[in-house]
Amino acid sequence: MIPMGCRNSERLNYTITQEGFDSLASHWADPGYPLRWDILFTLPAWLEVWWHELRSGGELYQSAVRRNEEIIGIAPLLINRKKASIVGSADVCDYLDFVVAPGMEREFFNVLLDELSEKSIDRLDLGPVRPDSTVLTQLAPIAQERGYEVLCHPEDVSLEMTLPPTWEEYLSSLSGKQRHEVRRKLRRLWEAGQIDYRIEKDIASVNGAMDIFLKMFTESRKDKADFLTPRMESFFRSLAKKTAEVGLLRLGTLQVDGLPAAMLLCFDYNDCLYLYNSAYNPEYDALSVGLLSKILCIKESIKQGKRRFDFLKGKEGYKSRLGGQQVPLYRCRITIR
Repeated sequence: MIPMGCRNSERLNYTITQEGFDSLASHWADPGYPLRWDILFTLPAWLEVWWHELRSGGELYQSAVRRNEEIIGIAPLLINRKKASIVGSADVCDYLDFVVAPGMEREFFNVLLDELSEKSIDRLDLGPVRPDSTVLTQLAPIAQERGYEVLCHPEDVSLEMTLPPTWEEYLSSLSGKQRHEVRRKLRRLWEAGQIDYRIEKDIASVNGAMDIFLKMFTESRKDKADFLTPRMESFFRSLAKKTAEVGLLRLGTLQVDGLPAAMLLCFDYNDCLYLYNSAYNPEYDALSVGLLSKILCIKESIKQGKRRFDFLKGKEGYKSRLGGQQVPLYRCRITIR
């Protein structure tokens, strides 16, 4: 860690240090730090994989603001000329944010803005971010108070739902038509053969499971096949391996007569199941295995006592039909004067 010095007389108790990925990982794993790691896509494991696999230029600027040596917030930033953005990209990171200790947001952002100004950074391009992000609830108002130009606009939506305690309560929350469709499709699936839905999280089996998933991924839809460039495939494999190592990865597999028919790439964090991506074998299309794998994933999440199910970014119709509620995602641009 390289001390960056103190601010003016009002900032004498604050310093900024540059943190590596190992350092961030140690802070995340240490319950003694009061930092709020709310966003899956800004966890150290995710940041590290994205940086090594998908960055296309710019300088890593992972700043920790410290008050009397205690970290009050982390800004995982990518600096490109005079513009700063949060490490990550919208194509693989559904929403982003800073990592700040509760109650320390004002101090953190004022120190950070002073530091960026001193480094001649004159623009912040931050997104996608949720309405409850520190970017919108704290940074944007502070920047406006300082006389900076702040432009925030919606650019996409994410869908999520609060999970009830039981499967029957979940079914009751659906519309009558959708509830009937779910039960009918499940009944037809059970009649098709021996059905099993299993969750894989063992590190030793990740490579083999990802082989199957990525094969299905390219076979299930042309747009997914086009998306899975060699670079993106390397990202997916590295992400699965790294998140399995830290206990976040969940690979759901729907099997029909012992053969994989559909798979889900999910992450389990903070009592929430994140449905990141999916794939299925087109040979089982008539059984609606793509949709039913997601329904069985919801059922298993309820069984495990998860409080929230995050369908993540995108307006696919099945998300709202299965109970997802829209959360707007914004991009916020700040001009630092």
